[in-house]
Amino acid sequence: MKKVAFFDAKEYDMRSFDRYNTNYEIKYIKQKLSPQTAYLAEGADAVCVFVNDIVNDETINILHKLGVQLIALRCAGFNNVDVKAAYKKIHIVRVPAYSPYAVAEHAMALLLTLNRKTHKAYRRTRDFNFNIDGLQGFDMYGKTIGVIGTGRIGKIFINICKGFGMNILAYDLYPDPNLDVQYVTLDELLSQSDMISIHCPLTPETKYMINKNTIAKMKDDVILINTSRGAIINSRDLLEALKNGKFRGVGLDVYDEETNIFFEDYSDTIIEDDIITLLIAQPNVIITSHQAFLTDEALANITQVTLKNLDQFFEGGPLDNQICYRCQDGPVRFECSTQRKERCF
Repeated sequence: MKKVAFFDAKEYDMRSFDRYNTNYEIKYIKQKLSPQTAYLAEGADAVCVFVNDIVNDETINILHKLGVQLIALRCAGFNNVDVKAAYKKIHIVRVPAYSPYAVAEHAMALLLTLNRKTHKAYRRTRDFNFNIDGLQGFDMYGKTIGVIGTGRIGKIFINICKGFGMNILAYDLYPDPNLDVQYVTLDELLSQSDMISIHCPLTPETKYMINKNTIAKMKDDVILINTSRGAIINSRDLLEALKNGKFRGVGLDVYDEETNIFFEDYSDTIIEDDIITLLIAQPNVIITSHQAFLTDEALANITQVTLKNLDQFFEGGPLDNQICYRCQDGPVRFECSTQRKERCF
């Protein structure tokens, strides 16, 4: 039976994988994968990692020396993996889509909460305070929302927005000609949108796409939502703009320095990261802890696809969801073409 070192394991991970796994001996490790913890994979044939594990060149070299053959990402994003360093050493697979509905719905939940201030109303009524002053929102019907990224999640979010009767503008480096939406330039989207929601992957082109210069192009009193990757937004610039009253509201499920913060309980600890502390302190900011994916359906899909990826690798066949350095071009860089039907090395 092949052995899998499962890093950054949470209770919900273990419940789900124990339910579906029949072929592998899984060693659950609560620590995140990093150069300092990679030795815990000794004796494993594969490692299973999540969004905040550090899979850099140093980590990969350690894993390679330990005899690890496969890095199985139980997530869609792979910006935390040094794909170049892994090439011809360790194969990489991922879960390209587990529940785009979950993430899109969470983005809308953040938007609705910020607009109608239901979180504040809940806190008031829990204290028997039924005053509604300060809870005023606006009709989203007829307003303009800008959607940055029109992949699987972005498309579903667009459909949700259509149900609200919003005007929709979209921006994507690779526009979908079959999508019934008005594509515009990024500058046009930023300047015309009452609300903006980010649904693009983190790439060299999108890193810190939202910064002091692009924020300045947005309307005053705009609502900004990010359920994609934290480093798409420069958090320092965002905080400065919040202090200057630029935003009506900001909803974040991700944060650019979340690796050592999210998914852990620090309720009795002083957080050393001043930026996130100040962001949370803003009255018009809601931060959730990278939970947009967390639904029953998503967890089941993550588990089943990850196990299928493992089966494909150890059975010696082609890998449907492989990521490799050889594949440079396409809408998803490093994602192998489905036409190839062969391993990259």
